[in-house]
Amino acid sequence: MVPTLHPGDRLLVSYAREVRAGEVVVARLADGTVAVKRAVERRTTASGAPAWWLLSDNPDDGVDSRHRGPVPDGDVIAVTVARVWPRPRRL
Repeated sequence: MVPTLHPGDRLLVSYAREVRAGEVVVARLADGTVAVKRAVERRTTASGAPAWWLLSDNPDDGVDSRHRGPVPDGDVIAVTVARVWPRPRRL
C-alpha cells in the first residue's frame, strides 16, 4: 500500500475527536515514540485495558502494533483531520 503521508507533511489534528476505525491518528508507542498510524480495530492490552491496533499504511516501512502491540486509549493523542501542506486534502 502506498503511504498516505510523506515526511514534511503538515497535519491538522483534533485532540477532542473520538477515534474510529480507519482514521489516521497520532499516538505514543510503547517505546515512547510519537508516530502517525492508522487505527484499524479495537483490542485490549495484556492487562485488559481498552486499546487500538495501529498499522502503518506501508507495512514494509515502519514500526506499528505488529511490533509493539495494541496502543492504550490514553496513548492515542489525536485524530488527524486533514493534511494542510503541501497539497491540502481531507484524510
